[in-house]
Amino acid sequence: SGRLDVAQVREALASVETASDAAAAVPTLLGVGEGIGSNSWVVSGEQSTTGHPILANDPHLAPSMPGIWYQVGLHCREVGDDCPYDVSGFSFSGMPGVVVGHNQRVAWGVTTMYADVADLYLERLTGDTYEYRGRQVPLETREETITIAGGDSRTITVRSTRHGPLLSDVDDQVAEVGQEDVPGVDDDASARSGQRSRAVALRWTALTPRPTIAAVFALGRAEDWSSFREAARLFTVPSQNLVYADVDGNIGYQAPGAIPVRTQGDGRWPVAGWTGEAEWSGYLDFDELPSILNPDDGMIVTANNKVIGDDYPNLLGADTAQGYRAQRIEQLLQDRGQLSVDDMISLQADARHPMAEQLVPLLQRIDLDDEFHEQGQATLEGWDQQMDADSSSAAYFAVVWRHVLDLAFHDELPRSHWPDGGERWYSVISRMLDDESDPWWDVSTTPGVTERRDDILAEAMRRARDELTRSIARDTDQWSWGRLHRLTLVNQTLGQSGIGLVERLFNRGPWELGGSGGLVDATAWDAAEGYEVTALPSMRMVVDLDDLDASRWINLTGASGHAFHDHYTDQTELWARGETLPWAFTRDAVTETVEDTLTLRPSNG
Repeated sequence: SGRLDVAQVREALASVETASDAAAAVPTLLGVGEGIGSNSWVVSGEQSTTGHPILANDPHLAPSMPGIWYQVGLHCREVGDDCPYDVSGFSFSGMPGVVVGHNQRVAWGVTTMYADVADLYLERLTGDTYEYRGRQVPLETREETITIAGGDSRTITVRSTRHGPLLSDVDDQVAEVGQEDVPGVDDDASARSGQRSRAVALRWTALTPRPTIAAVFALGRAEDWSSFREAARLFTVPSQNLVYADVDGNIGYQAPGAIPVRTQGDGRWPVAGWTGEAEWSGYLDFDELPSILNPDDGMIVTANNKVIGDDYPNLLGADTAQGYRAQRIEQLLQDRGQLSVDDMISLQADARHPMAEQLVPLLQRIDLDDEFHEQGQATLEGWDQQMDADSSSAAYFAVVWRHVLDLAFHDELPRSHWPDGGERWYSVISRMLDDESDPWWDVSTTPGVTERRDDILAEAMRRARDELTRSIARDTDQWSWGRLHRLTLVNQTLGQSGIGLVERLFNRGPWELGGSGGLVDATAWDAAEGYEVTALPSMRMVVDLDDLDASRWINLTGASGHAFHDHYTDQTELWARGETLPWAFTRDAVTETVEDTLTLRPSNG
C-alpha cells in the first residue's frame, strides 16, 4: 500500500539491526554511501549550439585534502602505434593514465552504478575448518605483513573460506553478525554450541585480480564507439556508468563491470555459506550489460539512478539512487532547448530542492498563531526553491526539514538509524505528506496525544525559527544557508593532529556553500548530525566535442598537496562559486596559456 507501518518497522529493526549495520560496512569499504555518487550527461549535436556533442561530469565524493583528483595530460609528440596517447583529464595520484576526460577523438564521464558486487556469507566454523554442504573443509590461511612507518611491522593471519576472507576476524561490528540470528538464515543460536562458532566471509569482485588498469589506458587510446566498448570490456572493477561522446557526433552509454549471477538471493543481506545454495554461478556477459548508442531524444543522463527498466532480466543491484537528480537534469536539458558549454556549467550548479514543491505549500498554509514564528514562515514567500548559499529561505527550509525528520523518527528509531535526510528520505517523507494521519507523525513521547502531519510541520517551523535565532540572528534578513552549510577541507595527515596551531596551518576553510544532498549541486549533509558538508562534487568538467580547447574544468582543491604552495587550494574559491577554468588541450592552446614548466629528463639523457 506504500503506508509505513510503525509496529512492523520496529519489529524489523529489532531483528535485523546488527545484520544491517554489518551489511552497511561493506559499502563503506567500497567507497559508497549517502551523497557518494555522481552526475554525468551528454547531449548530441542536434541538442547543442555547436552542432557537436557536449559531455558533462561531476563525481560526488567525501571532501579530502589534498583533493582526490589531479588534472593531467598525456601527449605523445607524434601519435602513432609506438606512442598512441593524446589524452587529458583527471587522474589519481600515482596513476599513470587518465581516468576520466577526453582524447583527440572521444570523451567519457563516469558515475557509480551501485551494482551489487559484494556479499556477506555466514560461515559455521569448527576449529580450523568450516562447514560446506555437510562436510568440514580446512580454512585457507596466509600471513600478511603490514609495514608501519616509524613503528614496528605487524603480521596478521588472514583466514578464508571458499567465499572469501573472514571479515569478522578484523571488524568487531561484522563479527557481531556471526553471533546473531539473521532473517532468512535457518541457524538458530542453539545450533551454535560447543566448539562450533559462526564467522562472516566477504565475497567481493575486487578481491579477484582483474586488469582494470588496462581499461584506463585503453580508454585513452579509444578512437570510436567500437574501441571505446572494447576498453569498457576491461573495466571490470568497480562497476561504473560510462557516458560517451565523439567528434563524429555520436553519443552513447555503456555499463561495464564484473556483475555476479547469484543462484539465490539478491545480495542485500548475509546468506548461509554452509548450504552451498547461495553461490555465484558466474558473471554477466559484457554484451548482456545495458548499452545504447545515439538514442532518439539526443541525450543520456546518469545520476546513480536505475539505468534500465524492470523488464531487464538480470540483477544489477537494488540500492540505486531514487532518481531525483536524473529527473531534474533531464527536465532542464529538455526545457533549455539547444545547449552551450555555459549552459552545462550552469546546470551543474542547479540547486532546486526536490521536496520544496510538495512541502512548501503545506508549510505556508499552517497558522502558527504568533508573529515571531510567522516571521520565519514568511521567508518561504516567493522562494524559487533553490538552495543558494545566500538564501534565507533555503536556510529556513533546511532547518525545518531537519526538525521534521527529528520529530517523525527520532522517537521511534534507534540512533544508528536516524534519518540522514538524503534523497532516500525524500521518498519516505513524500509518501507521508500525502497522509495526514500516517502513524509516523505521532510522537511516542507525548502519551495521550495523537499528533498529525500539520502538528509536526508546525512544531518543526517553530523549532527552526528558534534555532536560527540562536545560531545566526533574530533578524531573518541575516539568515543564509551558507552560514550553516559550510565546507572545511581537512588535511589527511597533520590536519587531524589534534593540535590547533598545526591544524590551522594545514586545513583550509570554511567556505559557505549552496546545494544539498539529492540535488544536482550535490553538497550532502547529515541531518542526524548537523549541516556541515559531508560529500560534494569533487571536480567538474564539460567537454566540447566541437572544439576541445573550448572545454572547461575545475578541481575541488588545487594541483599541489603542499600546504604552503600557491596551488594548494587555488581552485576552491572558483569551485565554490560554480565557476570553471579553461581546459587547454592542443599543443598550441597549452603553449599560449602556460605559466610554469617542469621538465624531467632521464639521468643519462
